[in-house]
Amino acid sequence: MSPTTETTTETTLGIGGAAESTDMVLNIGPQHPSTHGVLRLRLVLDGERVQHAEPVIGYMHRGAEKLFEARDYRQIVMLANRHDWLSAFSNELGVVMAVERMLGMEVPERAVWTRTLLAELNRVLNHLMFLGSYPLELGGITPVFHAFREREELQNVMEEISGGRMHYMFNRVGGLKEDMPAGWTARARAAVASVRSRMDVYDRLVLGNEIFRGRTRGVGVLTADAAHAYGVSGPIARASGVDFDLRRDEPYLAYGELQDTLKVVTREEGDCLARFECLLEQTHNALDLADACLDRLAELPQGPVNQRLPKVLKAPEGHTYAWTENPLGINGYYLVSKGEKTPYRLKLRSASFNNIQALTELLPGQLVADMVAILGSLFFVVGDIDK
Repeated sequence: MSPTTETTTETTLGIGGAAESTDMVLNIGPQHPSTHGVLRLRLVLDGERVQHAEPVIGYMHRGAEKLFEARDYRQIVMLANRHDWLSAFSNELGVVMAVERMLGMEVPERAVWTRTLLAELNRVLNHLMFLGSYPLELGGITPVFHAFREREELQNVMEEISGGRMHYMFNRVGGLKEDMPAGWTARARAAVASVRSRMDVYDRLVLGNEIFRGRTRGVGVLTADAAHAYGVSGPIARASGVDFDLRRDEPYLAYGELQDTLKVVTREEGDCLARFECLLEQTHNALDLADACLDRLAELPQGPVNQRLPKVLKAPEGHTYAWTENPLGINGYYLVSKGEKTPYRLKLRSASFNNIQALTELLPGQLVADMVAILGSLFFVVGDIDK
């Protein structure tokens, strides 16, 4: 047949109605590099938009709450230490405060101020990790090098006083393990000053970066009502206008005497950028609080940092709830005792467990490209979710 007489046949392929309405289900994880630990997200997508998001948790679950029941009151400090590995000192604090409250025990003033100091240094260590890793998740590698340099300076003084780099094991029921080494306060003050002198890096390098601002401003907006509904706390809730901080609203340790220095940082926007700004400004304030604690410790006379305890420590029958403003949000321990040397029940309320639930509210309607930006801005530790 010649080219001029060739006929063309058109074929139309029909797509059934069922195929048109089928959504794509995408699993992010459980080994995804954008998470601090092992989390799985089950996303239902319509093209590039997220329709539904379900965080699937439990991959790191250790059953800590049941293990508490098989350990005595000295041993549970070690267990409590580990669920949020970036806030080990603060985790210990909640447990020993709960037991001390059950016993009606007064902690020496020197121990109270030292605990407050170390809690704020631990807060800075926690926040620096996220201040460095969040830009990394969005493609900027430089800030994480700065973050680890600053962390190393503070890690050195924390390691010197406690002997541990991550799991300090420095709190004891009735106070602290031991007094500060000679000259330690001067080294701690120098480390705080050194870190503060370089904190403007994050203002210039991260907040001043137009790509970072473009990726985070107006993305992943969490309303104050949603934060209340899901029990979100800490800097994430405060970035949505929830003006609540236990250090100010229900003071513990020495925070009642630090109200002039303590600044509760809030934003109204509730987006990824606001959450980062809250974290950064809170880090600046934690360094100021650490300095205030060092000033007060310099005025205190030498004295004990713990109470003498019986060989077998038993909490009286009853129950109590001790909560603290951990770096990532509210951390609470509900302790029930039957008068034995082990807790009858010890329920842990971790900040990340509540905060991560907000993903079901934040991700629907967002682009897949913004998923990592939103996920990283929740500043969670997976061990803290799974417990």
